[in-house]
Amino acid sequence: MIISKTGAKSWTNRHETFTQNINDLYNLANQDSGDVVDDYNDATKGIQSIIKDAIASGKTLRILGGEWSWTKIAATDGILLNTKPLNLSLAIGRDDVSSGYAKTPDDLYFAQCGVSVKELNDRLKKRKRSLKTTGASNGQTIVGGMSTGTHGAAIDVGSIPDYVVGLHIITSPTRHIWLERKSYPVASDSFAEILNAELVRDDDMFNAALVSFGSFGFIHGVMLETDPLFLYQAFRLRVPMDNNLFSLMETLDFTNTAVSLPNGHERPYHFQALINQYDTSNQAYMTVMYKRPYKTPYTPPAMTTGIAPGDDAPVFIGKITQALPAIVPGAVNALVGASYKPYSDVWGTHGEMFTNTDTHGKVLSSALGVPINYVNQVRQLFVAVNKSKGPFVGVLAFRYVRGTQATLGFTRFPNTCVIELDSVFSNESMNFYTNFWNEMIKQGIPFTFHWGKLLDLNKTTLRTMYTDAKVESWLSARYAVMKDVASMHVFTNDFMRQISLDVLPSVPV
Repeated sequence: MIISKTGAKSWTNRHETFTQNINDLYNLANQDSGDVVDDYNDATKGIQSIIKDAIASGKTLRILGGEWSWTKIAATDGILLNTKPLNLSLAIGRDDVSSGYAKTPDDLYFAQCGVSVKELNDRLKKRKRSLKTTGASNGQTIVGGMSTGTHGAAIDVGSIPDYVVGLHIITSPTRHIWLERKSYPVASDSFAEILNAELVRDDDMFNAALVSFGSFGFIHGVMLETDPLFLYQAFRLRVPMDNNLFSLMETLDFTNTAVSLPNGHERPYHFQALINQYDTSNQAYMTVMYKRPYKTPYTPPAMTTGIAPGDDAPVFIGKITQALPAIVPGAVNALVGASYKPYSDVWGTHGEMFTNTDTHGKVLSSALGVPINYVNQVRQLFVAVNKSKGPFVGVLAFRYVRGTQATLGFTRFPNTCVIELDSVFSNESMNFYTNFWNEMIKQGIPFTFHWGKLLDLNKTTLRTMYTDAKVESWLSARYAVMKDVASMHVFTNDFMRQISLDVLPSVPV
């Protein structure tokens, strides 16, 4: 393994919301021997040596993916490990698959931690396969996106963790495991042996490790379940903000909706709404994408404004600066109208619809997971807070996913709506977020925070959002996965201490 110590003493995240003092930053890369498995296993040994040195020197480690998180969830004052060059991937053969696995080897794909979502889209397309869903941006690494619960708007699919079915975790200088669910065996014993990993099958441990934001050790590789390559038939519509829309947003009942949709009452694969609270026409934006079999020829989407069909508000909202209150509505209207345009009958693969790999301006974003039956209560609360504490320089988006099995996955409700407040980088925006979050709590609305976006958590609010049982299950799983207290300390940071996820479980494992 190639370990390049940069000597860096500070690090700034991609969205430039904070700068962290660090001891060092290592760039990690694979050797190029010509044998992918040998190079991967060599990287495992290199990572174990880094953990060993960190224990000996009393330093902490944190793994960097695409550096997209708005908060210090992936930060440490110790050593940061840049994993983006660790981007090997492997097709899976029959001998690699458990006899208990119900699907085929073609459905599986193995990726090293640093492979970006864009790289996966490109590689899978060549194999006539596709990821099931991703976030609107695809510059994240697959493990970074998984570890924070990154989601899209595939209403019956879930988020990235929900199609990860195996984890290769380096837990200490002397131990690494292949972890998967006992109830859903995927890899064969021989596959774990190829990686020289201990095979562990345990549902609770696996579900906890899926969303663990770098605290269960070094997640070196993941097994993904993929779909046959498909096309989206996509539309972005302007629809009246009326009770018909609000009912659909709270039920996802496409069979009985009175909203006029491009394909009638067909249930879309992808559904989201965006509301500009200053829109004088009283219309919302609705994006619907229908899943179609892949066929050629088709015309991929044109990016005439540099914005792809699947892009979300942070792509353009950074073009606004914090304005005087009187001109905020006009500024937001002008930008949304120029940037977020309707389109009709656009076709493309998942990777062609969701293409963004970069940030666009300095923005803030908060995303809250709520049960869908609370959607309109939250929408009305936003309007009220905007009147009393605004004006909010941004927009409100609603994206829907199926609930996750990940123990601390923030899309934890059976049908979760992720309500996103995207705004400019300013103290005024931060104050608005704080006021809005506080009002959510006052009104007793159940919600969670997206782990990778702005949040306000402590021990009490964490347990209120997820329950004591879930938090204790996660803590027990962390101890069971890692086993070694010295290694646990290496993968603990201030964020975990802030929310008391650094402690041992209440009941010994």
